[in-house]
Formats: sequence, C-alpha cells, structure tokens
Amino acid sequence: MAFDLLKDDDLATCVHCGLCLDACPTFRVTGLETESPRGRIQLMTEWKRGSLPFTEEQARHIDLCLGCRTCEAVCPSGVPYGRIIEAGRADMERARRPATKRWLARTALRQLVSHPTRLRAFGAMTRMAQTVGVTGAVRSGRQLPRLRAPFRAPQGDVAPAIGERRHRVAFLVGCVMPILYPQSHEAAVRLLQLAGCEVWFPPGERCCGALLAHNGDLDGAALLRDANTSVYAGEQFDALVVDSAGCGAHLKDFYPELKGRVKDLTEWLAEVGLPPANNEVKLRVTYQDACHLAHAQRIRKQPRDLIRAMPGVELVEMRHPEICCGAAGLYSTLEPSMSARILKEKMDDMLGTRAEIVVTANPGCQMQLATGIRSRGSNMNVEHVAELLLRAYSAPSP
Repeated sequence: MAFDLLKDDDLATCVHCGLCLDACPTFRVTGLETESPRGRIQLMTEWKRGSLPFTEEQARHIDLCLGCRTCEAVCPSGVPYGRIIEAGRADMERARRPATKRWLARTALRQLVSHPTRLRAFGAMTRMAQTVGVTGAVRSGRQLPRLRAPFRAPQGDVAPAIGERRHRVAFLVGCVMPILYPQSHEAAVRLLQLAGCEVWFPPGERCCGALLAHNGDLDGAALLRDANTSVYAGEQFDALVVDSAGCGAHLKDFYPELKGRVKDLTEWLAEVGLPPANNEVKLRVTYQDACHLAHAQRIRKQPRDLIRAMPGVELVEMRHPEICCGAAGLYSTLEPSMSARILKEKMDDMLGTRAEIVVTANPGCQMQLATGIRSRGSNMNVEHVAELLLRAYSAPSP
C-alpha cells in the first residue's frame, strides 16, 4: 500500500533530537519511544519507503497520538507534525479494513456531524432523553453536559454592535459547540458586540471539517472546506472569529482563501479591545491551554491578558497548563484508557491550584475537564474563557 499523502520533505525535517519527548503526553505516561513524535515519524517514514509493511499492530502507535501538536511548540527544527499526522492517518485509513473503530467514527462524522440538520435532530433527541432520565449520555467515561436549547443565529443573521460599530466580523457557529455549549457561543457573541463588532452569521455554513481531518478523512474535510468557502465568498468582513481552538487551527491551516482573516476570539478581542469592565469578579481562576490554541496557533498570552484585566480575578497558573488534558476531539471516545491516564496527570496539576474555576477555549477540553473534576468529587467549575470574561460586564441592550 503506497503512502502517497505523506511528504518526504515533511518527514525529513525531523532530526530525532528528542527535545519533543517530555512534551508529548503519551510518551510522558508510557515512557515508550514508539509513543513519541519521533518514534511515530520514524514508523511513517518506513511505511513511506516501503521498508516496513503496514500492520494493525503498528498502526496502534499512530492511533494513540492525540494530535495535540505540543511537540511542534518545542521543536527546534520546525517539524510540521500536525500536517504529518493528518496525512499519515489519511494514508493509513486507506490501508485498513473497513471494520475498524476509526472507520466507523469517520462514517459517523460524515453522516452526522457534517450535516447541521441531522446533528440538531440528534441533539434534540439527546436533550429529551436527558430530561426523562432515559440516559446519562455516558460514552467511554466522558459524560455529555446537560443539554439546553441550541444556539441559533439571530433573525436576519446579524447581531448589531453595542455602541459605535467599529468592525464587521463573521462568526463560526460550527457543529457540536452550538449543541453542547450554546452558552459559550452566547458569551462570545456578546463580547464581540461589546467590542464594537457587528457579528454576521453566514447562512449555510457547515462544520469546518477539523474533526474529519484529525481522524484521517482529508477528502471529507476538503468537501466541507469547498462548501464553506462558497458561503464566505463575496461577503465583506474584517475577520472570521472562532471560539473553538480546534476549529480555528484547522481553518488557519486548511483554508488558504481565508489566510490572515481567521482569528481566535481571544486573539481578536486582545487586538481590538474591550470596553472597561463594570463588574468586579472575585474568583480564583486557573487557565488550561487548549492544545490547538497554544501549540497550533501559538496563542497563549492573549487569553491570560484578558483574564488578568478583569477586576477582582486572581489567575493561578498550573505547573504544566500546556500539557494536553486527553480530550483531543474523538480521542477520549476512541482511546478511553490512554485518555484517562493523561487526564489523571492533568487533574493532579489542576486541582493543586485550589482554583474555583478552570477556563479553557475548546469544547472538547471543557467536557474532558468536567469529567475529571466529577471523578475527583471536586467543586471546581469549568467555563469557556468567554463565559468568564462576560462576568465582568452587566448586560446592556444593543
């Protein structure tokens, strides 16, 4: 089986220095070279050369990669590991038997997550089941939050600026976030309005394709990219604002037509500025770096600056806020055992801060951290950074 999507130039950038080892979550918990970035790159290189046959046993080492890209942030050689792992998985999926878990996950992503109407119907059924107590919606130890009415764009697909309009931005509603965490979207939109932004919700917008790409379905991700690109084309906006770290990283990497225009919410708010806060928020807070925000987009300072600017907030750092929590999209469902081992290290670190709230910038992280907190019997709460920031403001009408 040819591994055509893997590029020799990308693979050759790794000099196997090992500086990535301690940053890699799977290497940290196993100590195994095969579960390290350089070990996986060597394996994919051998497949590419044809010097090692592809087997399911070896493919497990690629499966166990979170795709967190922590290695990229510490690599002195600039290895594009995110691109390598996605290409490797795409090649791998072509070589695998259709009955694997990842093939089933890819089918579900294409048939459910990629279709907003179907996904909303699934969300409505899940809400009903939660209401009548039929299901706790537990999957492989990770529990869905209690679902509420999903986020919907306002009538006319525009939310006006509060005060003087200074910018016009598009907003990525996305796929799972409006169903799982509508309150995070609502907070993000209100902050944009407070920052003087008219917020446009592109009609016909679909899933960005991040989950598909991360799981080896680059063809499915490309179809979604083409559909979304036609939606954005011809419309005037200063930035496409995203409040999900994984989606933002994928849009920046995979949508060349939007180059320079995709902005994480915290990146954009730090750039354009928020009005002075009018509420004091007396909370002890810790911040978990979402991997695709800190490592893929290299955004660490902006969310912290925005939190520190809130009157009354005490920001307490973890020892390793940059280490993955083990969520990684579908990873905690597909690889629950490894995910739980990684989460344990994160919980030890996080609970050591004695914070009242942990904030992050990605829905998968929110769900994973909430699962860990419940398992420890802690009273700590989890919020999206937008929800925390909005606490500093009363609710003026547009």
